[in-house]
Amino acid sequence: MRYEILATEGRAKRARMETVHGTIETPVFMNVGTVAAIKGAVSTDDLRTIGTQVELSNTYHLHVRPGDGTRWGDELIREFGGLHKFMHWDRPILTDSGGFQVFSLAGLRKIREEGVTFHSHIDGRKIFMGPEESIRIQSNLGSTIAMAFDECAPSLSERDYIEKSVARTTRWLARCKDELSKLNGEPGTVNPEQLLFGINQGGILEDVRIRHAEEIREMDCDGYAVGGLAVGEPAETMYHILDVTVPHLPAEKPTYLMGVGTPVNILEGVERGIDFFDCVYPSRNGRHGNVYTNHGKLNLFNKKYELDARPIEEGCGCPACRSYSRAYIRHLLKAGEMLGMRLCVLHNLYFYNKMMSEIREAIEQGTFAAYKKKRIEEMEAGS
Repeated sequence: MRYEILATEGRAKRARMETVHGTIETPVFMNVGTVAAIKGAVSTDDLRTIGTQVELSNTYHLHVRPGDGTRWGDELIREFGGLHKFMHWDRPILTDSGGFQVFSLAGLRKIREEGVTFHSHIDGRKIFMGPEESIRIQSNLGSTIAMAFDECAPSLSERDYIEKSVARTTRWLARCKDELSKLNGEPGTVNPEQLLFGINQGGILEDVRIRHAEEIREMDCDGYAVGGLAVGEPAETMYHILDVTVPHLPAEKPTYLMGVGTPVNILEGVERGIDFFDCVYPSRNGRHGNVYTNHGKLNLFNKKYELDARPIEEGCGCPACRSYSRAYIRHLLKAGEMLGMRLCVLHNLYFYNKMMSEIREAIEQGTFAAYKKKRIEEMEAGS
């Protein structure tokens, strides 16, 4: 991996990351394909058309399926030569560790130092996953970037619990590093150049966040994520935690804010030094007829669009706006036709990818602060 900062404006940074699967221009929004597909009937060819740089898939979900009851999903995917070949995608892929999904199964799991025992939400099978298991699954998938296995403790947990959880997450990161180093050196490994990002945790406790950032910084990961935010706390609290935490992560390595977010969240994150973002919002909202524009969000189910011959947004180059009217897309949505959802998802992902391109250009030109102010004012005025 080669990560080079090309321009900065305040703490915002414009960088380029060279990987075995191609170049990533940052800041970047990763399009979320949980089970190796973007929900809404979006193909990998579509992703190339709308300017997607990085696809994100989920370790836990690809472990439990595909599968035939005797082998796990990641084992079958490995037989295809890894996730890139399985889903016909030749650009970078990030796989999250499955930690968030495991820990969201609060009534179905038991945590101990070795890892977590839980039951599959698909068929109830008992599963054990710890740092080594998560990394082995991600190695089978052969993603470009693997995420360390961590505990995503509820942000409002008691201090004592959060401190113990963060300490365990640090120990788990060391085990993830050892396991990935071992697997990358084995013959037949799908991607022997697989990278590892560590994850900063600590809820909304400033001192714990800072201490954990300083601890994992010394472990020399390929990149660093900030996890456990955007889980119910006010947006201003999230921004404050980024303000105090990100300066303690190495600026010369990529930073990733997990599970975030809205266009405004992303603009605020970039200003605080974040490179990578991901969120299900654009695809989930699109499937429900909610589409993003430079002047706020539209609900195409609204009757006022019944005879609206305009595209979702004038001047937009996405496949939906190039060919179809708001009225037609509304008709498809009302009729329950999959094409309606597909067009809305394509538009939203294009909107996010285009916004990231504009952000990169603004940082290069030293105009990001003005760009951010203008975009937020326009979106808030139109919403």
